[in-house]
Amino acid sequence: MTIFTRTNPDRRAVMLGMASSVALLPLAGPALALSDAQATTHVKKLVAAINKVISSGKSESQMIKEFEKIFVKYSDVKYLASYALGVEGRRASASQKKAFAKAFQGYIARKYGKRFREFIGGRLEVLSTKTVKSHVEVKAMAYLKGKAPFDVTFYVSDKRGKPLFYNMYIEGINMLLTERTEIGAMLDKRKGNIDQLIKDLKRAG
Repeated sequence: MTIFTRTNPDRRAVMLGMASSVALLPLAGPALALSDAQATTHVKKLVAAINKVISSGKSESQMIKEFEKIFVKYSDVKYLASYALGVEGRRASASQKKAFAKAFQGYIARKYGKRFREFIGGRLEVLSTKTVKSHVEVKAMAYLKGKAPFDVTFYVSDKRGKPLFYNMYIEGINMLLTERTEIGAMLDKRKGNIDQLIKDLKRAG
């Protein structure tokens, strides 16, 4: 399946994996006045965690396990999974939603984690932050070795009680919409069978 229709998809996949962490739809729960500084710190911690893994010298399978832990720690997995499942989530049972979220986090880790090696020798520089309603936009510039720099915007909210990523844009490409399209196509192929989607998602990526 094609992830992007624009040029240079690989470098965008690298950065998508960094958030994978994470739709601009409102999240549930009270706002906790997230500051620009807190959002920026969260982004920097995420990047540092990823860089630590890619420079560890571990095998790809070991790295992917670490990336999944990072994804769970720094992103709103429940929201991301719910958005990716879309309207089909309305007919899913509580147990199916839980199982899908678990399968989804592993899928994201495998799908984008395999490309993290391309980030070795690169860096991400935070340029500015801006509060927009109940979330903070953290704009950054990504520099990958041997590639032209590109812009990345992280969306951070604290409506789960702590700062978490719930989306990101890579040169205008919306990560959440991309994943919703991918998951939707996978579900269509399974004729709407959510249990089969969950089973297959555990091996996809």
